[in-house]
Amino acid sequence: MFSKDNPPGSSKASPSKFDAKRAPSSPSKPQKTRLYAAVDLGTNNCRLLIVERAGGLGFRVRDSFSRIVRLGEGLEGSGQLSQDAMDRTVAALRIAASKIRRANVVRLRCVATEACRGASNGAEFIKRVRKETGLRLEIIDGKAEAELAAIGCGSLFDDKVDDIILYDIGGGSTEISRLSRQVSPHTANGDFFKLVDSDSVPLGVVRLSERHAGPGPYEHGYEGMLQESHDRLQAFMARQSDMVDMSRVQIIGTSGTVTTLAAVQLGLARYDRNVVDGCTITAENITKVIGNLRQMSRDQLAENPCIGAQRADLVLSGCAVLEAIHTRWPVAQVSVADRGLREGLLLRMIKKDMRRNRRNRSNRSRRRSSGSPNAETSQAPKGQNT
Repeated sequence: MFSKDNPPGSSKASPSKFDAKRAPSSPSKPQKTRLYAAVDLGTNNCRLLIVERAGGLGFRVRDSFSRIVRLGEGLEGSGQLSQDAMDRTVAALRIAASKIRRANVVRLRCVATEACRGASNGAEFIKRVRKETGLRLEIIDGKAEAELAAIGCGSLFDDKVDDIILYDIGGGSTEISRLSRQVSPHTANGDFFKLVDSDSVPLGVVRLSERHAGPGPYEHGYEGMLQESHDRLQAFMARQSDMVDMSRVQIIGTSGTVTTLAAVQLGLARYDRNVVDGCTITAENITKVIGNLRQMSRDQLAENPCIGAQRADLVLSGCAVLEAIHTRWPVAQVSVADRGLREGLLLRMIKKDMRRNRRNRSNRSRRRSSGSPNAETSQAPKGQNT
């Protein structure tokens, strides 16, 4: 079940779901809060988020780390992770592991996605990461990736729509999902959104660029990328043929592509997550921004402070996937999420602890009522994957 606590027009997430502000630290007091961490290793990026619980399902960010590692560089042609890409990634994961150890994290989950799923040496690389960093990466499939992204974006769901299309354009694949409103038979529970269909297609920004882009500064290969995006998404789109009233549909994009487009459209001097996350872009502005970017050379794209050199050769491949999706579902505006898989991982761990705590309280209450002595509170093993 996925919630719909906050309308997409807000630039901030609902505090009950996610608070992006860094929690204040006090060097004079020992750390007593329970910290959770999630690592998301994708085809292009390595990301870490460390949070502390803040009442219910809320949490505050204590630390974060993100680095473009291009783990999937060259994978499309060779079928293997290259030595240089693996070395870059292990170096980034060492930094993440160091942050996790220093924070005394008590709940941790680390996942790897499309690059490790598709590489013939993916499993071997996972073993190397465990040996050199201590992190236990779990390769998850596309369905699990889509579901976690939906959980992470739950506070952006619009309570005025019947269906939601949520997409995550990664380096090696695009996860796309449909969630539909369900009416609960219990009035207290209210309506909720259920994941009814999802797909993982090989439409990542690294893959598309390697397939279609030429060597020239303006040879982006956009038309080829757009056509491939239409073709590969067709099966999922056809299954949603009953979605015809666009006023009852919400589109949420969670990826570097859509957050970059939002930052460019907003004219930010530098990327600011607190401004971008939860904002909306009109369809007209999406078309305008993509059109402007297509006219630029790679050097011009690199000079934009919200794109930069590391994304200059990838931003238009993401735009091709985005355009294919929004051509199929021409909603008036698009919701932008700078959140997703990591937040989904964290919320699942927090929910699991909440259920465990409720069971423990219930068991203690039953023992007290029967005259049995109270059991000691169990301690969670530190650093254990959950």
